[in-house]
Amino acid sequence: MPKPLPTAAAALVVLLFAVALALMASGDLRTAALCFLAASLTIYFRETYLLDD
Repeated sequence: MPKPLPTAAAALVVLLFAVALALMASGDLRTAALCFLAASLTIYFRETYLLDD
């Protein structure tokens, strides 16, 4: 059974990427960049602290 917190973090990353792409398409590049940064930090946090080896 998948662990709920790492799975939620992965879902958040997908959501952040989708929002960032939509913002890029609309021309709001600064907010899109912040969404990409948040997604990257979420991936780092998930891989470093939430998943067991």
